Amino acid sequence: MARDRSSSAVNALTENTLFLGPKVPDEVRRMIPHLKSLDKEVFRKILQVIMASLEGKQVEDGILHKISADNVSEDVVGSVFAGMFTILTSALRLPLSSLKPEQFQADLDEVRIPRELIPDLSSIVFGERRSQLDDAALELGARLPKLDSLRWRVDVAISTSALNRVLEPSILMETKLSNGDIRTFEVPLSKFHQLRYNVAYVLKEMEDVEHKSILKIQD
Repeated sequence: MARDRSSSAVNALTENTLFLGPKVPDEVRRMIPHLKSLDKEVFRKILQVIMASLEGKQVEDGILHKISADNVSEDVVGSVFAGMFTILTSALRLPLSSLKPEQFQADLDEVRIPRELIPDLSSIVFGERRSQLDDAALELGARLPKLDSLRWRVDVAISTSALNRVLEPSILMETKLSNGDIRTFEVPLSKFHQLRYNVAYVLKEMEDVEHKSILKIQD
């Protein structure tokens, strides 16, 4: 009985959590008071700038300053831009299977976004250009460089300043990354054997997982 209550509480907490997270971001909170008196055309101009930014297009320098010329202070325009950018990026991070239009609109109501502005936001998150935004996010997302090539050789230290005779082998490795960086480093023989063991262990674990019946496709 206690377990059922705990499960119900977790489900209720999950259902009641906004797509923005458990806490409304500061950018969104600071924006809300400005939306009540903001002209809808100015709001749409700001959305156009955000869309261009999300799609990876070149944004004109000083564009927010030009928008503020429409009898709106630059601070207000900047605050609305930051808040709306946070809302849209938070929503676009979620797959459409986990964020429904009804939940999106209800969450915006919860944070007191004026209802007349919600359709414009919904058209971005659930509209025809959603696939373009997803593709742009993948293209522009931060990525670590990949390994292009790996070269290695075995060196043997015959002697050092402290010892006349060492004869201790070590592995000298050179990696070339996709961003053009070349890194050279020395691996002691003990660490090389540790690396070799861990790689063999991971390959064995992968092979065992592949043979599990739960992962096999049934005809």
